[in-house]
Amino acid sequence: MNHKELRTRFNPEGSLLRRQQMRMMEILLEVDRICKKHDIPYWLSSGTLIGAMRHDGFIPWDDDLDIEMMRKDYLRLMEVLPKELPEWLALQNSDTDPNYFYFYAKVRDRRSRMLEQNGYDRLWQEQGIYIDIFPMEQHPIWLHKLTEKTVGHMYKIWRTSTDDKKAIKSVRRIFDFNNKWLFPCLRSFLSPLTSHLLPLITSGMGIPFHNPRYMEEIFPLTTHLFEGHQLPVPGNADAHLRRIYGDYMQLPNLEKLALHVGKLEFLSE
Repeated sequence: MNHKELRTRFNPEGSLLRRQQMRMMEILLEVDRICKKHDIPYWLSSGTLIGAMRHDGFIPWDDDLDIEMMRKDYLRLMEVLPKELPEWLALQNSDTDPNYFYFYAKVRDRRSRMLEQNGYDRLWQEQGIYIDIFPMEQHPIWLHKLTEKTVGHMYKIWRTSTDDKKAIKSVRRIFDFNNKWLFPCLRSFLSPLTSHLLPLITSGMGIPFHNPRYMEEIFPLTTHLFEGHQLPVPGNADAHLRRIYGDYMQLPNLEKLALHVGKLEFLSE
């Protein structure tokens, strides 16, 4: 099936999914503008990067958008985004949304409302269409898996609780312990050792994704066409993607695709 046929099947112009994808693009271009202004490097990642390399844009059925950056750049971006995002966008992290418990950020569109099928977002302040921003760190995979375990119980509480007020308190205790105490201690311990960990990086502590990335495959960054715009991608995106996904140019089983969104409505254009 060629790209035109895929677009016709999954995201033709005017379809709800295509409108969502174009709204995500609007968000990304604002974040890209701010990153360029402040010299903050980032790159398209995961399925978004596959879409860039295989389709020059979104994977036709994809309903999310991911970017990555090194943690030091992520921390800088978290400082400037609240000051520079337009009013129709909101930064969502644990500082801006008291019930948000992920260790990465989202930038949300305030002109839409969506709920995901996992239900984690049911009590978050911002519920619009979003893009994900992931901090990347230098640490061994075994340590990253350990940090996943220290926060894993949060997801179970949030998913199974019948008392949201009680769940919020429990989740916040786990999040704060890790974010304010355990993770800073681990980073302090690792700091003298990071030179020996090069060139391996992976998602920031507590983020439930641990596929390794390699510095020499990511840097220096280059650009690739994505929905009509030249946007940052890893310098050797092909090797990077093959290491994680294998033959990423091969289409998956189109009958077994799973979408994130459970409900979506546009409040304004």
